Amino acid sequence: MINETDNKISFLTIITGRNKKDALLTALLDSDIHLINTIYGKGTVKANFLRNALGLVPEENKVVITCISTCVKNEIVLRMLEEKFGFNKPNTGIAFTAPIDKVSY
Repeated sequence: MINETDNKISFLTIITGRNKKDALLTALLDSDIHLINTIYGKGTVKANFLRNALGLVPEENKVVITCISTCVKNEIVLRMLEEKFGFNKPNTGIAFTAPIDKVSY
């Protein structure tokens, strides 16, 4: 049974390494989320020389993916981000939602 809050929309933001962009966009489209915007950015993490020499540097090049979705689809996407992309592990990405109460057009 769908209740009133399930149909509410929100703004979903996902920030992760650019190497995951294509797979994330495909997964979002497969989840029936179609209003998607992609922005490129650069992370602020600076690695010391030893970490850099050993190749343990977090990826500096980031992608910010934003989209409009319903609360039900957000739950599905957030679960998918943890299970398929490992967002529940450190230094893999961050995702959050912000409610949209009113839209003017």
